[in-house]
Amino acid sequence: MAAASPPDCATPESGNVAIKTEPLDGDDAPPTLRDVPVRRDPVVPLLSPVSGPQPLRWSPDHRLSVCTSSSLSVLELLYDIHSSRLDLSLNRTSIPVPTQTHKLRVGPPDELSRAVKKFSLDPDPTVRQVFLADTVINPSVGVHSGMKFASWSPLGCDSCGRCLLACLTLDNRLTVHSSRGHLEWKLLADLSENYGERLKERGYAKKDSNPPQADLLDLAELQRRFRMQTPLKMEWSSVYTIKKVQADNSCVDEEMVLLAVLMENGDLVLWKFVLPFADGDDVVFYDLIESGVSRPSDLAWWEYENGNQRMGGLIVGSEVGPVKIMPVSLLKVKGYCTLRLPVILWKECDEIAVENIRCFPVIHPIHKTSCSLIVASRGCYIFWCLLMVSPDGLNIHNSHITGLNSLPVVSLAVSQHEVAVYSCSMDGWIKKLTPTFTESSVIFKVEDLVQPETLTGRRIHGIAVSHNGTYLALVSTAGIVGSFHPIHKNFQIHFLTLKTPEAAASLLLKSPEQNLFKMADLLDLVKWQVLKTKRVPASLQEELDRKLQEVDSPYLWRIKLFLARVLHLTLQVPRTENKWRPRRTAVKVLVQDEEEDEEEAVERVEGEAGGVEGEAEARRTEIQTLMEAAETHLMRDHMKKVLGVVYLNTWVPQNICIPTCGLMDYLSRDPNDKDSEVLIGHIRKKLNKQTFPEHCSLCQAPLPFTDWKQAACENGHVWLRCVLSYQACQTLTFRRCLLQDCIARLPEPEDPEWIKKLLKAPCLLCDSPMI
Repeated sequence: MAAASPPDCATPESGNVAIKTEPLDGDDAPPTLRDVPVRRDPVVPLLSPVSGPQPLRWSPDHRLSVCTSSSLSVLELLYDIHSSRLDLSLNRTSIPVPTQTHKLRVGPPDELSRAVKKFSLDPDPTVRQVFLADTVINPSVGVHSGMKFASWSPLGCDSCGRCLLACLTLDNRLTVHSSRGHLEWKLLADLSENYGERLKERGYAKKDSNPPQADLLDLAELQRRFRMQTPLKMEWSSVYTIKKVQADNSCVDEEMVLLAVLMENGDLVLWKFVLPFADGDDVVFYDLIESGVSRPSDLAWWEYENGNQRMGGLIVGSEVGPVKIMPVSLLKVKGYCTLRLPVILWKECDEIAVENIRCFPVIHPIHKTSCSLIVASRGCYIFWCLLMVSPDGLNIHNSHITGLNSLPVVSLAVSQHEVAVYSCSMDGWIKKLTPTFTESSVIFKVEDLVQPETLTGRRIHGIAVSHNGTYLALVSTAGIVGSFHPIHKNFQIHFLTLKTPEAAASLLLKSPEQNLFKMADLLDLVKWQVLKTKRVPASLQEELDRKLQEVDSPYLWRIKLFLARVLHLTLQVPRTENKWRPRRTAVKVLVQDEEEDEEEAVERVEGEAGGVEGEAEARRTEIQTLMEAAETHLMRDHMKKVLGVVYLNTWVPQNICIPTCGLMDYLSRDPNDKDSEVLIGHIRKKLNKQTFPEHCSLCQAPLPFTDWKQAACENGHVWLRCVLSYQACQTLTFRRCLLQDCIARLPEPEDPEWIKKLLKAPCLLCDSPMI
């Protein structure tokens, strides 16, 4: 289906669309063992039942949120280089549901009490039944407890460079949280309270600021005031860079992110978060958009970017069928173009609810232009829409995929790296839809995702795909047993692999982001293969060595260090006995000949065991040397960057905390490093004879720079060094990377801005954020 029209009048038109739902020649071949998803342990049990229409959401920083009736459970995936277990390494935290019930404020309490009493006893049954059936405005129904929805912000929004988490409870409380520590959450902002205060100040008026003509004793006015502040769903935008004018009329770049909240009456409330967001008082009300959608059901961001041209809007779905894009105006964003009028994606009111809206950018392989693919579930069908921007306007191609499921679709998940859509229905079947683009349509190849036997017959309540499409997480309960539903439902989280380790290794080397932390799910799959086979795949090692010969990239050196660390784990001798038990010194003797005495047999067995142990020890020494070489290369490369920053930002009379002379002496140990020699010459010439000595805070003795990991004074006091500034951390508080590799000191108020910027960098060895 295709249509070509400008944005202000874009509507779908009828046409021909090819949807591939039957296998073609060669498609009926059984999948190989390497294509079958593999279940990864552990299976995570949930203490409470899941709640909300979309209980699972995976964040860009590899955390999985699960909405339950008692809390929001968060599972964090780590590619732990300190553990040799084959199971997934998961940190489990939770945000509890507030014990105090949240009540929406719609007017004076006495007036609300009179209205509740009036409508609950109204003699007109049409008025009384409407009031009693409304679970939001009728207090006698009771309040449901649990989490309704959770949404993750883009990476880099909080003070630690990670994601913010917006939580919506079943009693309509919308809050924003941040994880400042390794296993702790902090409430930053209560948006429901802020919006309620704003509506109260405006007299519960609409966007036109005209005061309401009726009071709470009018049922329509009472419903309007409740529905205008009842959130249904919220979604984060991408990060935008805007120009901010300071007091001296100078302009600086400022990053911000928007949180769009869909209200029950169809209003879209936008909140602005200036990054990095660390204080709840910094949240700003941005805009209110009246979508005009009756009975809204779902929300998603549409963001288009092609070169310097950027467009965006909010996709709003309805319970009665229509789907539209509402324009969002962004001022001071370079290259941003706002839609003039709403764009209708689907206008038929067929009473089929639109749910699970997903929108992701793709590159059209034929037209070689950026476009957007939108998918959503509508009952048993899947609605798709392809948006392409051309000089003639906004081209819309849309249709439905039918014949997939016999029961409604409960969840959709999208893998953007390989452009695949995963759908799950109530009967437990998971489908994989791979789009293929033609000149004027989209063809979807539909495959059944082969599930392990342990998941056969289980009921699935939701699915989610990890950031790089490596793992599929699903929450399930036991299905029908003996023609009966189970009395007790045990909710469990399962993890399935969607890629082979070879494909994960290939994507890891070709990553354009050049950041190990963003590739955590791919790294975990590669680590799993190395631990099982006890060797690094030859193809991965050869490709990595070839790339390192072409480009001396720190990212590739970090991959090399990671592989060496995992291989070192496989060479560690497992502990087979408890330390508290006494050891037995019995030796097993092999008798091959009657003339061989017992002493010779013992010596031969011990010699063979010593030879094997010697080979293992030599292998461990070799891997340890490789690890130290990779760490030294990364450290020396970072020291040059630190000294370059010092050279550009240091004046002769200024004293700084960075041990400049120690870094120069450390780099001077390698006579073959010409870059270091030139840099050190420039710095010594600029600083002349000035030094920046460090002293022990306990005894005031000098701290020589002999090792980048730690510093020791002559009296034996040992301090760890900051991996970002190489200063000795002599305070009680400091930051540590997520994998506990290195530490970094906290910025002090007297530090200049260039040092504070230096301390915001991630870990040098693993790219993990400092927390």
